[in-house]
Amino acid sequence: MNRNDNLKPSDAPRLWLLRVVIVGAVILGINYVSWRWLYSVNWQNWWIGVPLVLAETYSVVDLFLFGFTMWRSRRRGAAPPPLDDVTVDVFIATYNEPIDLVMKTARAAQKITYPHKTWILDDGARSELRMEAENLGVGYITRGKEWNGKPRHAKAGNLNNALMQTDGEFILVLDADMIPRPGILDSTLGYFRDEKVALVQTPQIFMNVPQGDPLGSQAPLFYGPIQEGKDGWNAAFFCGSNAVLRREPLMQLGILGYVSATEDAVLTALGRAASILQRERRRPSSPEVAVVLAETAGAIRTARRQLARGESYGEVTYTLHQRVATAARLVVANDMAKMTEDLASLGLSADDLAVFSGGRDDAVTRLSSGELSPLNALESVQSTLRDIDVNRPGEAQVILPLATNSVTEDMSTSMRLHALGWESVFHNELLADGLAPEDLGTMLTQRLRWAQGTMQVFLAENPLFRKGLTVSQRLMYFSTMWSYISGFTSVIYLAAPVIFLTAGILPVQSFAAEFFWHFLPFLAANQLLFLVASHGLPTWRGQQYTLALFPLWIQACVSAAANVTFGRALGFAVTPKDGKIAHGLQLRRIRIQIITVVVLLIAIVIGIFRLVILGDEPVGTIVNVVWVIYDFLAFSVLIGAVRYRGYQEHKERK
Repeated sequence: MNRNDNLKPSDAPRLWLLRVVIVGAVILGINYVSWRWLYSVNWQNWWIGVPLVLAETYSVVDLFLFGFTMWRSRRRGAAPPPLDDVTVDVFIATYNEPIDLVMKTARAAQKITYPHKTWILDDGARSELRMEAENLGVGYITRGKEWNGKPRHAKAGNLNNALMQTDGEFILVLDADMIPRPGILDSTLGYFRDEKVALVQTPQIFMNVPQGDPLGSQAPLFYGPIQEGKDGWNAAFFCGSNAVLRREPLMQLGILGYVSATEDAVLTALGRAASILQRERRRPSSPEVAVVLAETAGAIRTARRQLARGESYGEVTYTLHQRVATAARLVVANDMAKMTEDLASLGLSADDLAVFSGGRDDAVTRLSSGELSPLNALESVQSTLRDIDVNRPGEAQVILPLATNSVTEDMSTSMRLHALGWESVFHNELLADGLAPEDLGTMLTQRLRWAQGTMQVFLAENPLFRKGLTVSQRLMYFSTMWSYISGFTSVIYLAAPVIFLTAGILPVQSFAAEFFWHFLPFLAANQLLFLVASHGLPTWRGQQYTLALFPLWIQACVSAAANVTFGRALGFAVTPKDGKIAHGLQLRRIRIQIITVVVLLIAIVIGIFRLVILGDEPVGTIVNVVWVIYDFLAFSVLIGAVRYRGYQEHKERK
């Protein structure tokens, strides 16, 4: 089956209209930013003039990426009929969510009409939940002792653990608060008739969001036009829940990941050991130690040549260990033999010498392989070589199908699947009902985790350089990651009007008419593009939070960079779903935004004073006051957010 067989043909006129708007918006954007760089940057005050034009360039690039995403936007038609007689595991991932919530999801999963087996993956290892699962007749999986003292990898580790204990050909992944509808498998399994499809993602919609969506929980633009646009480029990605995955490509990922990690570990250890030996051989040492160091260096050179020829990593590393151990044993045995001769020369009896000789073999083994070795120069080399273990001793599992390098394991996993040539599908049908955060703090925790994980993937596996991805797929992943850099540009956009209103410094050097001639058409085309691309869906709430949460985006970028560069832990904050609402207004959570609003208010007062009393340029003042008013409108979303106390209608139904 061709992956586009079920696309709606009636969407062609809409798509061509969208493309015309995209071309117009991009041309006007390039025209505006080119004019800004060439003719209107205030180089005299470059410290604000250059950052502002850089921020505007970022926005034009963002516009281009959005337009490119929407260029092949396609709405799929009715789902193809499901596959016959395939096995499906339904995974309900949970950590500390209320047991009644998990069981509600499990009961709904049991009612899924397509034959399947339901599993509760309890990362909290709760005996009460185990009993509830057994009473309901669903499977229960938690981690075993092999995970003790090993990296747990949060949700990815939970899913990987379950994949090793189940055998379904397909896996439906659900968060504990995502209540599946009975037809979820009937509407998704048909896409897997195309043997290249590894993933079918469906929307995440929340049933406890009141009118107005004060926390911006719904994402109609993303779980609609944007994912449909990415789907047109075979780049719709896994979003962690409400998705069906084929087991085969996941296991392929796990095996390839194991091979790659093993190869990297072996080559790194060999390189480190060679460097240590090179340094140690320059130092004076006894002939015996020099012999061992030379033998070890030769063994490492041989091992590296064998690996370069493509020989088995297991056999090469085993032989290397044996050669190094034999060399160490020879010199220690030689030393022990000399000690025996010295003792004999002192006139010890044959019985005493026999006792000493009897324990000599054990001593040789211990001294040549352990920390007690007299070959101090070799200890660091031996320690490095001991790290070469093809059994992945640092992990609880040898095979890790889902990516574990990010707290957003979903995006990283789907990017790796695409890089291997697998395909994905976005099926835009509501097939599960979720629960959104019910207070500001919970929402911020969730958004921070998403942003951190996305930037982790960007910094650790930059899609622009990922082998196997097509150019369009690289841009699709990059566009999602690029969006989180907006926190830095928001600071510039907020600072520019404040600087003008308080100090009279204008970062744009041009006549007002010329500025408006270039800027207003670009602004109008930009808004028209969002209007046409969104199909009338509400997008203002998303635009508000994009600006209002700028401190969060900056925190995510900085913390992700520290994690990838310096190994600083991010932690995995599970979004609370216990229905408990934080008391108070939680103003400390938005203290930076409050300070920003106060600064903007002061700037308006000073600006009006400068206009009336000092006679500042009126057009510039008006433009910047309007700019600040827009900022106020965007930040106003936080008023409803701090006052929100949960979905009352939902609570009454419970």
